[in-house]
Amino acid sequence: MPKGLSTVSVHGGEPDRPYADSITTPIVMTSSYTFPDMDDVLAYVTKKKERFEYGRYGNPTTAVVIQKLKELELAEDAEVFDCGMSSVSCAILGLVKTGEHIVVTDDAYKKTLLFCEKILPRFGIRSTCVKMGDHEEMEEALKKNPGTRLVLSETPTNPYLNIADMDVLAALRDKYGFVLVMDSTFASPYNQQPLKQGADVVIYSATKYLGGHNDLLGGAALGRKELIDQIRDYRNTTGGVMDPMTSYMLIRGLKTLALRMQRLNDNAMAVGTYLESHPKVRKVYYPGLPSHHDHERAKKYMTGFGGVVTFELEANLQETFDFLSAMKVFKIGPSFGGVEALITHPMTISYYDYAPEERKRLGILDELIRMSVGIEDAKDLIADIEQGLTRIPLKAKAGAK
Repeated sequence: MPKGLSTVSVHGGEPDRPYADSITTPIVMTSSYTFPDMDDVLAYVTKKKERFEYGRYGNPTTAVVIQKLKELELAEDAEVFDCGMSSVSCAILGLVKTGEHIVVTDDAYKKTLLFCEKILPRFGIRSTCVKMGDHEEMEEALKKNPGTRLVLSETPTNPYLNIADMDVLAALRDKYGFVLVMDSTFASPYNQQPLKQGADVVIYSATKYLGGHNDLLGGAALGRKELIDQIRDYRNTTGGVMDPMTSYMLIRGLKTLALRMQRLNDNAMAVGTYLESHPKVRKVYYPGLPSHHDHERAKKYMTGFGGVVTFELEANLQETFDFLSAMKVFKIGPSFGGVEALITHPMTISYYDYAPEERKRLGILDELIRMSVGIEDAKDLIADIEQGLTRIPLKAKAGAK
């Protein structure tokens, strides 16, 4: 009988009898491993025996977190990395060769887009950026570039939480033969499992929901073994290895994944509902709300909607700054997915170096706020927002007398 996700989060990948019968997986802090004799060396190099050789190629603590992730995602294979961007870059460079072409959707993570635009050309890899959700534009790009090797999309996306149509993307993959890579960092395996929905590879920034405590950097890639082997070979050659201490911390974080995600889902829904009713808030973006443009799609593919809520204030730039500076429970800072509530201003934190017209084209408005709820009590999160909103004067609605 299949075990539930919370049970897998706690026990998946863990040996029945860890070292010294400890209840937690030990941290194996070593850079290298020794062999008792040359027979053992020969058994290893001829692949008759699996064991560890050198820290860049594997570690007992890291092996447990990899197995736990495989069981959570029901993946054939998995690999972990030193940060989320390593999982992105290694997935692309491990799977794509010089002269090949990839397609990426336009509201992918900023650094992912920069990687495709600025770094991939150095390797002779071409990329086309298409509008998220515009499948006609994507198919046109595929027709213009026969043999496209890879399509990379995200679900949900940042900051507007757009939801990918997995059925359409999987159908395009079957028609054109590319590798479909989905970044599902904003969902986590608790809320969506893209491999079940047609993706070939799913990648995560483990820094976010998987780790869950704002105290580690990590990444993961999961999928079919032949694809993960290629990604792993690239990673083993270039570096980007997750260290044993981080592996231990990620194991610890994953044990509470289901509990944390359910609380974050509930808190975000409560906060989103509150914001949507407030006269000083122009628009709320949260896929769990019926008002979200991809709500029906989110209900189809997701079991929960995550802990990030994005919204536009009825405010100018200075009033938006005043609101942010007034926050007490919410701390101003980038990232998301931890137990602490965070709030960020995309225009300044992420896009300050962009020209105003370029920010406008990307939908990064002066009054746009991205909020990552934590596991605090929802009433305290809402009270903090309420006191912050008192810094913004109430605007008369257009047409009001």
